[in-house]
Amino acid sequence: MPLLGRLLSNRKSGDAYAAWHLPNLQGPDLLTLTSEDFTDGGPLPLEQCAKNVGGADLSPRLAWTPLPDGTAQLLLSVEDIDVPMSRPAVHCLALIDPATAGRLDTGALSARQPAPGVRVLRSTIGRGYHGPAPIKGHGPHRYVFQLFALAAPVTDGAPTTKDLTRARPRTVLPAVASPVLARGRLTGVYER
Repeated sequence: MPLLGRLLSNRKSGDAYAAWHLPNLQGPDLLTLTSEDFTDGGPLPLEQCAKNVGGADLSPRLAWTPLPDGTAQLLLSVEDIDVPMSRPAVHCLALIDPATAGRLDTGALSARQPAPGVRVLRSTIGRGYHGPAPIKGHGPHRYVFQLFALAAPVTDGAPTTKDLTRARPRTVLPAVASPVLARGRLTGVYER
């Protein structure tokens, strides 16, 4: 398996294709997103990684600075921007009620039992949070947690997202029509 990783080492989707750079998700970078589990640019703890690499597949604790007035909903996207594909792999996509007191606890993005005020959507891999499990030998992978404060909620019924629970992330993300009031990002790194 490390041989495959080395062979693909020059192939990475890149940050340019992350949700952060979609035209409809542009907005002022006013939110500071942090975690008690890792620092920006630092390694993700094994607990947050996938079970097949020895982790517990638990989403990390996240906290953010106060939201701007008029925030109706938060959109969280977690993407592996170093996956050897044409686009980043979405490891989690969730809608969050702004009343969550500015934080999510460990495991809050679970597909089976999300925290109150959290609606997990479909990701590239499945539903809910899926921890890192990059190809062995491919090098470090950056997992970008991107939080967007929206002026209006994302709802079922948009022409391209009739059912948000079933829609693919690459359909949902470009279909967000609400203005972004603020946004923030945090990057964790993992390598096998």
